[in-house]
Amino acid sequence: MTGAPHTGTRSNELLAALPARERERLAPHLQTLGLRLGEILYEPGQMQKWVYFPAGAVISQLYVMDSGATGAIALVGVEGAVGFSLSTGGSTAPTQAAVQVAGPVCRIRGDVLRREFEDDGILRQLMLRYTEALLVQIGQTAVCNRHHTIDQQLCRWLLMILDRLPSDQMVMTQELIARMLGVRREGVTEAAGRLQRAGVIRYSRGHITVLDRQRMEGHACECYASVRHEFARLLPWCGCGGCLREHFARTGGIPSGAPDRPDSMAPPAVVADSPRKSDNGV
Repeated sequence: MTGAPHTGTRSNELLAALPARERERLAPHLQTLGLRLGEILYEPGQMQKWVYFPAGAVISQLYVMDSGATGAIALVGVEGAVGFSLSTGGSTAPTQAAVQVAGPVCRIRGDVLRREFEDDGILRQLMLRYTEALLVQIGQTAVCNRHHTIDQQLCRWLLMILDRLPSDQMVMTQELIARMLGVRREGVTEAAGRLQRAGVIRYSRGHITVLDRQRMEGHACECYASVRHEFARLLPWCGCGGCLREHFARTGGIPSGAPDRPDSMAPPAVVADSPRKSDNGV
């Protein structure tokens, strides 16, 4: 991790959705850091101290098998948080958290957030809404991994990452993609090659540029649209149900988030090559 310019509570959609008073109360406890591609925030079973609110970085949560094989179950960007189970009394995580796209995050000690979670009804409602949205993403990922092709899965993950970035370009190695999808690197090479020959992406030395988003959505399975729809339903104050790039465009960089208090707080109508350890201690 490295130091990063202070981005403020409005740099993360979840924090930005809090009323101004609650944001101001959290602000002194937040630290802003820059995360590197492939950096590991925590390992399965490791004691956690921090909750991370991405403010430009994208973090993947992966299950790690005894054999060392991995598979991503969720992506988290400016719309959410990583390690928020600390706010409900958890102390360890069953997954690995790895930086998929480098960038800044805001972090807060878990014990501080837990006190706020217990005292602040708005924060609690936001976190519970986000938890439900994340569970939808995890469940859909499990179905997708079982029933859809590598090409479809690759398109889905690239679209999900793209929704959390301000441009059509990303830096990501084939090894990192293979770890995310839980497949061999050769499978990623072949799938990316097919997309490149179809004119959907341009891929060179870890740099991926999406040339035709509409065609990429056509190549993806229905899982991408399903998760995006549910995020829009459950988190109406954030841009992940639409495209976060629209928020980046409006705010000139980091999305400014939502109004001081979300209008829709009622319950839903229908209920890096090899990863590197963090050097700052998590």
